[in-house]
Amino acid sequence: MSERTWSIVVDSFPKMLDYGVRVTLPLAAASFALALVVAVIVALIQYAKVPVLQELCRFYIWVVRGTPVLVQLYLVFYGLPSLGLVFDAWLAAWLVLGLNEAAYMAETMRGAIESVSVGQLEAGYCVGLNFPQIMWHVMLPQAFRTAFPALGNSLISMVKETSMAATITVMELFRQAQVINGRVYESLALYTEAAVIYLMFCTVLSWLQRLGERLLARRGGAAK
Repeated sequence: MSERTWSIVVDSFPKMLDYGVRVTLPLAAASFALALVVAVIVALIQYAKVPVLQELCRFYIWVVRGTPVLVQLYLVFYGLPSLGLVFDAWLAAWLVLGLNEAAYMAETMRGAIESVSVGQLEAGYCVGLNFPQIMWHVMLPQAFRTAFPALGNSLISMVKETSMAATITVMELFRQAQVINGRVYESLALYTEAAVIYLMFCTVLSWLQRLGERLLARRGGAAK
């Protein structure tokens, strides 16, 4: 590595890290939160077999999982303005990334809810609870325990998928790398540096995921 390249790498690292912390991670967290809420609602509708809504949820999952997230970003940010629907770049990225991941997480949550014994649903009715109460107090806590590893993987994937937001001008980590490279033309060094920062973020999240799994395993063992 030449002295010029090394100097560029050293100078650009704090700038990219700053955008990663201030934009990439918050965008990933907000998108994951949206995805989790939508996924739980969709999973519950499918589990309860609500007429009409169940078919709409299946259609939503089919469409979102069958089209690339990049195309979805372009449709929302560049396509919808022609219909009078204009979204800020960050908001568009948040909606698309969140709703895209929700389609996958909904199937994870549905499977996790169905893994809980139906006898607990019946027992809840026997003690006078209604369906929402049973879901909130009995079924969902157990389902989240089962789904925790998969949900952790979704969050890690979300951090990496935020790089797609650069295509609709969101100034996040990868977009900052592109801007710097446009001035200094050191593609290999700068994009490698961006990859290392993403790796740092995902490594920390992976460690937290394993820690959470161990804590849940201990609590589950204690409960037994």
